[in-house]
Amino acid sequence: MTKEARENSRRIFLLVGRLAFAATFLFAAYAKLKPQAAMPWSVASVKTSLSMFAMQVDSYQLLPPQAVSAAAHWLPFIELGLGLWLLSGLWLRYSSLFTTLLLGGFFALMVRTYASGLEINCGCFGPGEKLGVKSLIRDGSLLGFSLAVTVCAFLSKRKHRDEVISAPASPAISSPQSAN
Repeated sequence: MTKEARENSRRIFLLVGRLAFAATFLFAAYAKLKPQAAMPWSVASVKTSLSMFAMQVDSYQLLPPQAVSAAAHWLPFIELGLGLWLLSGLWLRYSSLFTTLLLGGFFALMVRTYASGLEINCGCFGPGEKLGVKSLIRDGSLLGFSLAVTVCAFLSKRKHRDEVISAPASPAISSPQSAN
């Protein structure tokens, strides 16, 4: 594989990864914010949805009640912001790193809860999804893919910077020389 083909493959991988995670986080935020049942979109219906999500957060039995409410009310908006950030493509190294850290925290929490034997709803994509082997495999796979995207983003940026630094100076931009 030529150097140019590898670079194109890396760009495609980063684009697909970035868009896949943007869609994942945007959908996760939507699933947590959307009105329950047949309620129309309104501030009250979103508050109801966030209260329902707070019950799922509380079922992990990790946070005190005040922190449960805060986490449930902030997390969907963090996911929404992260999804939009990934979609924009700005500062991909940092958005992919934040994605990996967030997914790593989610996955660790899910493994801890599953190992504790709690039979709860996952809460990943809204209500109704049981925490089990299927959700652990899915989230573990997302974490692995996110880690690959992050490593590729950091290596891609570094490789580009190293090429710029090691490139010979063009005569047009080199320092002026005295004429004899």
